Amino acid sequence: MFSHIDDKQQPRMVDVSGKNGSWRTATAGCTIVLPDVIKQAFSEGEFVSHKGPVVQTAIIAGVMAAKRTHELIPFCHPLGLDKCDVAIEALHNGDLSVVCTVGVHHRTGAEMEALTGASVAALAVYDMCKGLSQEIVISDLCLHQKSGGKHDYRLKKENS
Repeated sequence: MFSHIDDKQQPRMVDVSGKNGSWRTATAGCTIVLPDVIKQAFSEGEFVSHKGPVVQTAIIAGVMAAKRTHELIPFCHPLGLDKCDVAIEALHNGDLSVVCTVGVHHRTGAEMEALTGASVAALAVYDMCKGLSQEIVISDLCLHQKSGGKHDYRLKKENS
């Protein structure tokens, strides 16, 4: 049974009032596949589009989004995040890796906050670079790990 459906098959917010709070973390990420014209702009140094510094702006967008997840995703509990880090790094092939890690002391997990932070950071890169090319692909958005709730989770790596 899905946790957001009651016994009458109606949507609901999960009641976490009876749960004890604990330290919970979640990390999510995605890849931004860049066309050559954008990779060339990045390889020439710190990339600034006509909208401003791309990576720094995307990091700020990701943090802002993670903090507002409950306003974007129905039934997410509002969480006062204690920690939110967004990292954007170039991969060996020139594409970008986006990773968002959040932490909170609460009665519910923060997976959606990490996923929202990573995805919105990637969308900000797209927005800031689309003037050079719209052939940008955001791929492989997934939860890498979570801890502190009923069940910890770690993404199984291929070939491991």
